[in-house]
Amino acid sequence: MSATIVRSNQRFETNAGWLESFHSFSFGGHYDPRNTHHGLLLVANDDTVRPGQGFGTHGHRDMEIVSWVLEGELEHRDSEGNHGVIRPGLIQRMSAGTGIQHSEMNGSATESVHFLQMWVPPDTTGIAPGYEELDVGDRLDSGDLVVVASGQGHEGAVRLHQAEAVMAVARPPEGAPIEIDTAPAIHLYVARGAVTTELDGEPVVLGEGDALRLFDRGVAVTGAADSTEIVVWSTGVGQA
Repeated sequence: MSATIVRSNQRFETNAGWLESFHSFSFGGHYDPRNTHHGLLLVANDDTVRPGQGFGTHGHRDMEIVSWVLEGELEHRDSEGNHGVIRPGLIQRMSAGTGIQHSEMNGSATESVHFLQMWVPPDTTGIAPGYEELDVGDRLDSGDLVVVASGQGHEGAVRLHQAEAVMAVARPPEGAPIEIDTAPAIHLYVARGAVTTELDGEPVVLGEGDALRLFDRGVAVTGAADSTEIVVWSTGVGQA
């Protein structure tokens, strides 16, 4: 069993003017052979895109790509004819499969969009490209940990083509505890606010942008600030 805390200031950063992006793992021109993934989670980017800007049309292949908006609106278009605007509370999964072209733009002329984008490999390559979007906002009002993307058939979650990956989100009120069950690999990311936990008998505070990486263990966390939001991936340990 192991636990590693990665603080927000330890992430890679890309600042392109129109884009400010923090990368939990090696990405683009940022590379560290010791930090390429955690379990099956290969990409975990925290992106803020300025008004009227975005990622123009580009391609992906054989990847499950999940987008989760924290603030603002993200407009998606792809070569399969899908078009949608993702807002807070909407989970989107795009399966690149045999190949897909898409764009992600901030359609607002006045407000930035802040979102997370996360990638896991599929367990079967060469599938048909696909897209799924689901509104889970009402379920998050409970403060509980809610599965929003799953390769294990969870009801009310978008489907991942990866049987060893599950993504959950919680918005725990201050002082509310959340239990995260043991898994081969867990990646807990504090998207907003803060949580407290205990590791090896010591109290730990995880702030916005911090991550906790676990192998073969679970953890209990408690909301430590208003408007806290955590994103938790539970996966196998292999890598494509």
